[in-house]
Amino acid sequence: MTEPNRVSPFPVPDHQPVAGGIAARARAAASGGARYLAGLNPEQRDAVETLDGPVLVLAGAGTGKTRVLTTRIAHILSQGRARPSEILSVTFTNKAAREMKTRLAEMLGQAVEGMPWLGTFHSISGRILRSHAELVQLKSNFTVLDVDDQIRLLKQLLQAENIDDKRWPARMLAGLIDGWKNRGLAPSQVPSGEAAVFGNGKGGKLYASYQERLKILNAADFGDLLLESIRLFRENPDVLRQYQSRFKFILVDEYQDTNVAQYLWLRLLSQAPSSSSTSPRLRGEVGLRSNPGEGDSPTAELAESPPHPDPLPASGEREKNAPKNICCVGDDDQSIYGWRGAEVDNILRFEHDFPGAKVIRLERNYRSTGHILAAASHLITHNEGRLGKTLRTEDVAGEKVTVTGAWDSEEEARGIGEEIEELQRKGEHLNDIAILVRASYQMREFEDRFVTLGLPYRVIGGPRFYERAEIRDALAYLRVINSPADDLAFERIVNVPKRGLGDATVQMLHDHARKRRIPLFEAARAVVETDELKPKARGSLRGLILQFERWRAQREVTPHTELAEIVLDESGYTEMWQKDRSADAAGRLDNLKELIRSMEEFENLHGFLEHISLVMDREGAADEEAVSLMTLHSAKGLEFDNVFLPGWEEGLFPSQRTLDEQGRAGLEEERRLAHVGLTRARRRAKLYFATNRRIHGTWTTTIPSRFLDELPAASVEITESKGGSGWGGAGSYGPSRFDNVESFGSSYSTPGWQRAQARRPGASGSSGGGFKEEQSPFSGRDPFGGTFGRNKRGPLTIEGELVAKSTGTTSEFAPRDRVFHQKFGYGNVIKVDGNKLTIAFDKAGEKHVVDSFVQRA
Repeated sequence: MTEPNRVSPFPVPDHQPVAGGIAARARAAASGGARYLAGLNPEQRDAVETLDGPVLVLAGAGTGKTRVLTTRIAHILSQGRARPSEILSVTFTNKAAREMKTRLAEMLGQAVEGMPWLGTFHSISGRILRSHAELVQLKSNFTVLDVDDQIRLLKQLLQAENIDDKRWPARMLAGLIDGWKNRGLAPSQVPSGEAAVFGNGKGGKLYASYQERLKILNAADFGDLLLESIRLFRENPDVLRQYQSRFKFILVDEYQDTNVAQYLWLRLLSQAPSSSSTSPRLRGEVGLRSNPGEGDSPTAELAESPPHPDPLPASGEREKNAPKNICCVGDDDQSIYGWRGAEVDNILRFEHDFPGAKVIRLERNYRSTGHILAAASHLITHNEGRLGKTLRTEDVAGEKVTVTGAWDSEEEARGIGEEIEELQRKGEHLNDIAILVRASYQMREFEDRFVTLGLPYRVIGGPRFYERAEIRDALAYLRVINSPADDLAFERIVNVPKRGLGDATVQMLHDHARKRRIPLFEAARAVVETDELKPKARGSLRGLILQFERWRAQREVTPHTELAEIVLDESGYTEMWQKDRSADAAGRLDNLKELIRSMEEFENLHGFLEHISLVMDREGAADEEAVSLMTLHSAKGLEFDNVFLPGWEEGLFPSQRTLDEQGRAGLEEERRLAHVGLTRARRRAKLYFATNRRIHGTWTTTIPSRFLDELPAASVEITESKGGSGWGGAGSYGPSRFDNVESFGSSYSTPGWQRAQARRPGASGSSGGGFKEEQSPFSGRDPFGGTFGRNKRGPLTIEGELVAKSTGTTSEFAPRDRVFHQKFGYGNVIKVDGNKLTIAFDKAGEKHVVDSFVQRA
């Protein structure tokens, strides 16, 4: 018999108010009858009120994802299901975390305090690590290294291993290590084949040495915040159980953008506390990932990775340790960050990872009109690796998505500029207009055009084209050539690329220049004739001075575009970026090529630099109305009334580089990017493509993007370019489904044009200027051979053939010659027309290029 005063040794279970009971009704009354639920549609309310068990909310673009996530937290708190400190809410940016706290305060009518676990993956992981730092061989005051410190440390390790850091740059190694950490791989887990790709097989050893050095320095890099947290949980089950017990609810935003390390971190925390001393093995620790869409369904079992020492739990144990209340919100159709490690498989496998999960689809869009949603939804259905949903709206159908062809990128920019001015005249605000490009180098054409038109603009997600570091460096070289007294320009590039001329040398030059009241360049010329500098530095500086003198002499006899190429090559600046293995190096090289192309529009170097000074001088106020210019990746989460999407051509969008590197998975991500671009538009979406575009320094005849033919014809309207000169025909891509449209009503009505049309086979004799269906610019002959000069104009179509303006030169190549092209690789010449070659490349297919851009193989 139990003694009356004896306290039972068993723990008292947590108490929750009974549904419909006095406590629950009183709480509901205190919270104003759950006013925060007002205005939710049925699917949104279901996502908010389904609190028990795993939930996946598939939230399409513009369907109120953020509102659902914040309202769900408010509901958990108001229902008393958890205290603020018992909710783990993970976002991808600090801005998103602040926005959630603000919205919660508005919903609950009071400041949200005591939510320490609302933040980004890295901020929350950092907090956990500092609480248990000694368990991962760190101290609680460890330093988080920035990229520059990380590069410096890696350079020290390369020197210690006698590895040439020019052939094997530290930045390349940093990128490899970051990629391994994003996949949750410790040094011992990196596959031997991957570890061998750097430093003559020493990549794995360098990674291990780097991690050891970090421990000695009591430091961690950004990737360690997650990687070391995962190790902490695996090696210390009691610590893992502590956090599993603490978090009664887990909420994750943008789940489609999580990488493998973030996935592993979440999977560990989302399991119910277990008394087992070992943690279950999770997918993705070492190895293989399948492509989306493979197998019987998107959630089919992926290929198993190599054996891991931790055992898989038995089926009974899996049921016993069922996942807790986790809610992931995301959109598999908006997973566009695969290039930085995001794994769309994470969201596709949710039902497999969390058996019994409830999937709620938010498909009612509150942003875009009917035609825009129809176009975006129809396009994305061509992806196989998706869970499937169809966006709909109760709004009006609105204007159709327009598709416009331009002769070249210059006409494309001109046409979009005129459309923006027309929208402005109709009362549209510039803040409601955006141009979304696939590659940053496309911005240059628009920036120049807007300066000419006097249209205010802002670049979002990065600097303006002429403000980019590589462009400023290149311009600095040209400025010194144009004006030797330009001290600011000379100081910028005196040691770029590295020449062994550090701060002490520059300071000596400044002192000498001030004393003698001469420009910095003249001071350098005088100093190299003395012994004030060490021999190596003196030799480098003398060599640079001689180079500038030679370039100035060449300026008088060499076209300024060619001179710019010579300068960038001979200075070593181009080579510097070619050797750089960072993710943005290729984009910087593209920008340099675009800079040289932009110089073609000016008669000389002086005129070009004068134009640049005008462009750089234009700085509007922060609150000024302006057109937004950005890449498609930077546009995620934004919306505008009017969205222009230029550059929808094969090779540019979808990106040829992405297709070459990732195959079908890359194509599907490019299609998701197109879907994101379309769904940024509230009222108007306008797609453009150019028939000719200069890519990597070569004028190339392009064909429209395959994505255009994946749009629904009923929601698309073909329009004629407003760019001026007329683009004169399309490529050799044959008829399109969009050809069956009403006559455009051409602006060509001169007698000469009418006579040319009358001579066309099958002409009816009509003298009107309108196009017929068969004259649609989407079904013309190949325009290759047109003029690519500054005043570009499409060749006239007479009797079904193109009148091409020949350059008057004869190529040194002949059909069947074997050649090599820097971008397209090896191929065989199949046709020669003046200096223009048609080449069948081994991998890139048939291309038209100018012979100066190829060499004999």
